Amino acid sequence: MTEKSSYQFVWRWHFYAGIFFAPFLLVLAVTGSLYLFKAEFEQAVYKDLYEVVPQSSPMPASHLVSAVKAQYPQAAVARIRPGETPERSTEIGIMDGSKSLTVFVNPYTMKVMGSLNDEDRLMNKLEKIHGELMAGTIGDRLVELAACWAVILLVTGIYLWKPRTKKRVWGVLLPRFSQGKKVFYRDLHAVPAFWLSSGMFFLIITGLPWSGFWGTQVQHLATNAGIGYPPSIWVGDAPVSTVKTKEIANVGWAAENLPVPASVSSEYIQLSIDDALMIAKKRGIAPGYDLYVPQTKTGVFTVSSFPSKAENEVTMHIDQYTGAVLADYRFKDYQPAGKAIALGITLHKGSQFGLANKLIGLAVCMGIILVIISGLILWKKRKHGPVRPNGRAAKKIIVLFVVLGLLFPLAGASMLVALAVDQLVKARKGVKEE
Repeated sequence: MTEKSSYQFVWRWHFYAGIFFAPFLLVLAVTGSLYLFKAEFEQAVYKDLYEVVPQSSPMPASHLVSAVKAQYPQAAVARIRPGETPERSTEIGIMDGSKSLTVFVNPYTMKVMGSLNDEDRLMNKLEKIHGELMAGTIGDRLVELAACWAVILLVTGIYLWKPRTKKRVWGVLLPRFSQGKKVFYRDLHAVPAFWLSSGMFFLIITGLPWSGFWGTQVQHLATNAGIGYPPSIWVGDAPVSTVKTKEIANVGWAAENLPVPASVSSEYIQLSIDDALMIAKKRGIAPGYDLYVPQTKTGVFTVSSFPSKAENEVTMHIDQYTGAVLADYRFKDYQPAGKAIALGITLHKGSQFGLANKLIGLAVCMGIILVIISGLILWKKRKHGPVRPNGRAAKKIIVLFVVLGLLFPLAGASMLVALAVDQLVKARKGVKEE
């Protein structure tokens, strides 16, 4: 393969990958930029459900549950979330038939302020679009493919952007404004992509742990290698349950595969919710956590604090009869991979460093949208591909393609398909590599 053909090979892959995955990446960027402000949005939209006027002292949580049960007598209580501040209502999650509802209760007056169907909450829908395009497993795989190919687009894009001379600034570090629309749109595509490449890469890599295929494999690898969560977190004997924590509660990434211990005996009387909350308080867990209520005779109370800052994450399992803390798993207990991914997730969501984190994430998302739109405009104005050669660098890119294909198996499989199609098209057209 000559220098010219190797450059064209890289350009061709960048071009077709961009055209195919641009719609998916555009959806991810738009939904991601909106989801960064989930807390602010819900505070404004659900203000009437969230805010209460503090009084002398809140009522016991068991009384609030009774108030909810009075209105939903057939419902099963699944979780309770004490308000983070005195001005915040208490959330009680219930299963009412097939519906998952969150009921908001004034902790001072026991008044049921209203309820929300969890599936109807706008931010929950937005999260499903962002994570799986609201298409289940197929959508999840498409999102993962788009994310993996975004890495390939970044790598090939940087190669195509790389200037031939080190002294060149315009068209490399700054866009050219006086050389026609095509050159301007080319620079509007390449220059912002270069400046934002690190941020784009970070968002992609920190989002992949949520993916159904790659994320699951990484999670299993981290768990089996002992770099996700340590095997020595249990108080007393190891758990006998085969249930994983993610099956009963929404917890941090590093705790999702944590086996759930079993409560010792159903001969005892179940602890009250008040007692379970008191155990969490004595363990120093600040309000803002969820207490998941056991749904079986061998189940446990699970305290999950999945806050804005990774270092405050807590997963705790409590025997529902004796009140014994069977596991108390916190950020400090995470192994290196668990800590890195937990921190990456909160940075990805824009919560780790407050407003500054959100604004940086928003800037990167807006940059991605700009790069995609300018790339699509270039596609419409395109007459032929570039011919600038740089064979030595292109060979390194091809090696990197192989490495990326091995790191991201779904992308690797799609590369083989794309390569086969590319060769077939060239064969039918009688195109030969130079």
